[in-house]
Amino acid sequence: MDVEQWADDAVSRIAAAIGEPARARMLYCLMDNHARTSTELAVVADVSPSTASVHLNRLKSERLVKVLIQGKHRYYSLEGAEVASVLEGLSVLAGGPRRKFVPNTPNRLRAARTCYDHIAGTLGVSLHDRVMSLGWLSTDYDLMPKGIKALEALGVDLEGVRTLRRRFAFGCLDWSERRSHVGGALGAALLKLALKRKWVTQNLDSRALCVTKTGRREMLAKLGLYV
Repeated sequence: MDVEQWADDAVSRIAAAIGEPARARMLYCLMDNHARTSTELAVVADVSPSTASVHLNRLKSERLVKVLIQGKHRYYSLEGAEVASVLEGLSVLAGGPRRKFVPNTPNRLRAARTCYDHIAGTLGVSLHDRVMSLGWLSTDYDLMPKGIKALEALGVDLEGVRTLRRRFAFGCLDWSERRSHVGGALGAALLKLALKRKWVTQNLDSRALCVTKTGRREMLAKLGLYV
């Protein structure tokens, strides 16, 4: 098989994978950059869970979606920006708006909460996106020079964090936002810092965190983060 024929066959397979209505509904559902379980995507596609699994395996084999295994759950998201771009182009041709992801998590838990020992919810995801945009962490969650300087200035004991027998940092998929917040030893250190400085207070009867006036002011001043 020559290169040209291989490319034609690859395009045909990808087009066929996208072209099936149930799979198309799954893909467009993931266009909002929120990961979902196969059960949720089965509902979106209006198919049985077993059929959804078959569809998702097809999409995964064509590198249209990727899966993140977290605990007992498997979360699916688009493989990357190239896939989103193709889907967006098809939407332009087809026309019509797409429904947005609407979480059903209770408001106070969705806003800010603990995920084991780090910050989750809207606050956690916003914090994750901010430290990434500031270049404190690489896309592989390695600490960058400017991140070392900034975190130490905030009072994070990086030397102590690195001695812990756990992953330094990783993207922990948020179950309400379906995007990543900062997990690992660094995530725990950030929560500890936020509690110590009274940027947030912790509810005694739940995992909910409450952002204080001081926290709003300090996170804006030190991180450029609007909360």
